[in-house]
Parts: sequence; structure tokens; C-alpha cells
Amino acid sequence: MKKKILLSASLFHALTDAASVITPMIFPILYNQQFLITRYSQIGLLSNFGLLMTLAVQFLVVHLSFRYEYRLLMLASGLGICASMALIPFAHTFGALIAFFMLLRIFTSFYHPIIIAWISKTRSGSGQELDEAMGIQSGSGNAGVMLAFLTVGFLAQRWNWKTPLIAWSLFGLFLGALGLLALRGVSSRDEERPSLNTSSWIRSLAGIKNYIPGIFFGGMGWSVTVYYAPSLLNHKFHIPMGQTGLYLALWIGLGTITGYGYGIWSRRFGRKAVFLTSLVGAVVSLFVIGFAPHKGLAVAGLLAFGGFLLMTYPSLHTFVGSTVLPEGQTQAFSWVSNIQLISGAIISLVSGFLSDALGIHFPFILTGILTLAALLFYIRRGPEFFGAKAEGPRETVLDGF
Repeated sequence: MKKKILLSASLFHALTDAASVITPMIFPILYNQQFLITRYSQIGLLSNFGLLMTLAVQFLVVHLSFRYEYRLLMLASGLGICASMALIPFAHTFGALIAFFMLLRIFTSFYHPIIIAWISKTRSGSGQELDEAMGIQSGSGNAGVMLAFLTVGFLAQRWNWKTPLIAWSLFGLFLGALGLLALRGVSSRDEERPSLNTSSWIRSLAGIKNYIPGIFFGGMGWSVTVYYAPSLLNHKFHIPMGQTGLYLALWIGLGTITGYGYGIWSRRFGRKAVFLTSLVGAVVSLFVIGFAPHKGLAVAGLLAFGGFLLMTYPSLHTFVGSTVLPEGQTQAFSWVSNIQLISGAIISLVSGFLSDALGIHFPFILTGILTLAALLFYIRRGPEFFGAKAEGPRETVLDGF
């Protein structure tokens, strides 16, 4: 059962994360054509509205997860994602583009709050097993993004901006079908249904308060890259969209390697060392990107940032999964995703206006400053703050809190 859940989760994570970057890859093309998008602030508004929509929907998804089988929810998610991508090429006004993009964000809201919690609850007995499972599902999402980056730029360059959306809507149906097949005979029914009133949400948030700065970093780091790195490379350094997609694929590719390797590295060096190294590397990389005078240095900084940023996701998932009781994990992981969405929405919106005023490189400088603040918050914390080592028993982790 565990293998079936992890296989299905990996396929749906690949589809969900790929869908979340395909449309933003189109934005620089629309900006160049001055069609639908004419200012960077419009990219900020699109990302902000989309992320806030996801935030609102995820609270509903948590409630639905206790009433319906997860495979039914993922069926709705997969079909909705594919239909939304197929609709976006029919947008002829900025308002229609926002509406279709928000629809897409609604259906990409299902995976993170419920499936990650499902993986965690089925692996509550072993720290090592939890670390490895979180690394695999995280790496699979990154693999989907890498494939999206590899294909979108070249498809758009070869034909037009609509082609990648249509192609991926069809390929997404294939991935979703495989994910549902993997869940045949597996039930997500839980005899215990926790209270989902306001006080329970507040208690759940309090349970992960130590990790909020790291979660905030994860959200803004992802958003600033997905929404502004394509424009930075294409507009400032005049890198063609096909090559831009290749560099972003390498960005996520390094993150895929670090994600899959997280279980090994956390077991060898400990969770604290891995997490802090990721933050230090992210700070340096962001400043390199922001201040780079030529494209070679900017690309090098971007690639390094991928490896460091995407290492923090399985880190944070294991911190939460090893400290929150199983019955509270769906809400806890919903908070993780929601905080990332809030930070991404804020930084994306601000970055759009800053890019118009100060340059397309400035969002990376701002993100570097905020990441440095998160690093300073964690750097003096003891190892118990991050949970036990990967091989440590669950009781040891809980005693640390």
C-alpha cells in the first residue's frame, strides 16, 4: 500500500508542479508581443491572484479530504488542471487570462495539503523511511517541473505560445490516469475525523510556528524564480526562450537531485546541517543572480539556487511530519502550503512593481535579503529544534518539542 501511495503521489506531484510553471513560462512571450501582458506588474497581479485563490481553496480541500476518497479528489484535480490549460489559449483579454489562470490554480490546490499528509501518516514509524519518502515525492514534483521547462520554451519557439498548453493538457491526462491506476484498491478512509473548527486550525498553526520562516522562504523562493527568472534571462540577458527553458530545467534538475538525495544526506549529516547549508547556499545564490553583470554568472547563480532551494522542501516536510501527530497532519501540511502561498503572493506582487521601477533583477535581491533574515533566525537553534536525525525514533523527535 505504501508503495502504491508513493507512486501515485509522485505522478500527481509531477503533474501539479508542472502545471504551476507552464503558464508562467508563457508570460515573457506575451510581454514581448505586448499581447495580454504589457507590464511586469501584470505578472505580479496574475501570480498574486492565482496564489491567493489557491490559498482559499486549500482550506476547503482539507474539509473535503475527510468526506471523499483521495483518489476521487485527485481525479477532479487532474481533469481540472488539464481543462484549465486547454482554456488559457482562448484568452483574448487580460481579464480572461486572469480568470483561466485562477481556475488552473484552483485545481492545483489539491495535492499538497492532503497527499503529503497521507504519505507522512503511512510512514510515522521510522524517521529514515519518512525522510526517504518525502525526498522521493518532492523530487518527483521537481522532475515534472524540469520536463515542463525543457518542453515549453522549445514548443513555443517552434510553433507559438498556445502549443505547450495544449500539449501538456493532453500529456496531463496520461499522467493522471497512471496516478489513479496506482491507487486501485487503496482507501484513504480514516476512522477518526479531527475537529476542523477555528480553534483547531489555530492550534495546528501553533504546532508548526518554529518552521514558519523556513516555509516563508520556500514560498517566495519558488515564486520569484517561476514568475521572474524567465523574464530576467529573456529580457535582460536576451537569452532565447528555448534556451531559457533549458536553463530553468537545469535549475529544477539540480533540485530534483538534491530532493531525491535528501534522505541519504540527512541520515549522514543530520537535518540541521542539511537545512542550514541549504539556506546559506540560497542566500549567496540569490545575491549572485541579483547583482550578476553578465548572463554566465546569472545562470550559474540560478542553477545553484535550484539545488539549495529545493532541498529545503523535504527538510520542512520531515520537520512537520515528525513533530505533528498523525490526526493533525492534514491541517499542518495545509498550513505549510498556505504559508508558502501567502509568501509567494506577497513577494510576487511586490516584485512586479519593483521590476517596473528598478529592474527585473531586483526581486532576487529582495528575496536574498529576506532569506538572510530566515537564516539568522535558525542559525543558533539546537539540533532538537529540527527533530532527531533521520534514523532517530519518533519518540525522540517528539520529546525534543
